[in-house]
Amino acid sequence: QTLSNKEYNILRTTAINVIRHFGIIGECNIQYALNPNTEEYYIIEVNARLSRSSALASKATGYPLAYVAAKLALGIRLPDIRNSVTGKTTACFEPSLDYCVVKIPRWDLGKFHRVSTKIGSSMKSVGEVMAIGRKFEEAFQKALRMVDENINGFDPYVKAPNDEELEKPTDKRMFVLAASIKAGYTIDRLYELTKIDRWFLHKMKNIIDYYVVLENTDHTKLSHDVLLRAKRIGFSDKQIAAAVKSSELAVRIQRQESNIRP
Repeated sequence: QTLSNKEYNILRTTAINVIRHFGIIGECNIQYALNPNTEEYYIIEVNARLSRSSALASKATGYPLAYVAAKLALGIRLPDIRNSVTGKTTACFEPSLDYCVVKIPRWDLGKFHRVSTKIGSSMKSVGEVMAIGRKFEEAFQKALRMVDENINGFDPYVKAPNDEELEKPTDKRMFVLAASIKAGYTIDRLYELTKIDRWFLHKMKNIIDYYVVLENTDHTKLSHDVLLRAKRIGFSDKQIAAAVKSSELAVRIQRQESNIRP
C-alpha cells in the first residue's frame, strides 16, 4: 500500500528519533505496521545492519548505502562523503527519483505439499524481483514477467474473477484482479474487496483498458502511436502479439521500423 504525505512524514520522523535514541551510526532499517484508517503504528523491528531491505533500497534509489555506512564507521562525516553514483552530490542529499520501482515477491507454493496458497503475515516467498520503469504500469508489468517466466504481464486470462480470492489473497490474486477488471468490476467494488489503494487499482485498470484496445486493433494496422503507448505502459512484444493475434517477431519488426526502442 502507498503512504499519504502525512503518514510518510510521521514514520520518517519516528525513524530518525529511534536511531538517534539508540545512537546508531551507519545503516539502519525499521519495519512498521501501520493502520491506514487511524494512523496508529507499531515498530515491528529495528535492523541496525545491512540487510536484504538495504540492498533493495540501495538498488532502487542509487544511493550506495554500504559504501556510505563503511565511511561513517571510519569516522568520516556525511558532508565529506562524495556520492559515488552521481559524482557531484555528497551523502547528505536524499536521493530524488524520476522513475518508479516495483518489488514483487516470488511464491513457488506448487513445489510444497500441504501448504496453503493463502497469503498472510507468515513468510512464504522464496525470493523477489525488482523492476524499474518510467511509470508504475511499466515497472509493474516488467516485474510480473520476471517473477514467472510463463507470464506475459498483467494478463486477464490467467485466472477467472473470484470475489473470495480478491478478499482473501492467494499467490495468484494479481491475475484474479486483472480478470475482474476486464469483467467490468468497478474500482470502488475492487477496493471494498481487496482494500488495495485506489491509486494502484486505477493504474491496473489502465493496463487492462489498453489490453482491450489492442485486442480490437488489426495487427496490420499497428500504428507508431499505438505501439509507443503500449510500450510506455509495459507491454512486451510477445504480449502485444498475443493481444492483436500476430507473432512476436512481426511485432518486433514493426516496432523497430517505427524506431521505438528502450
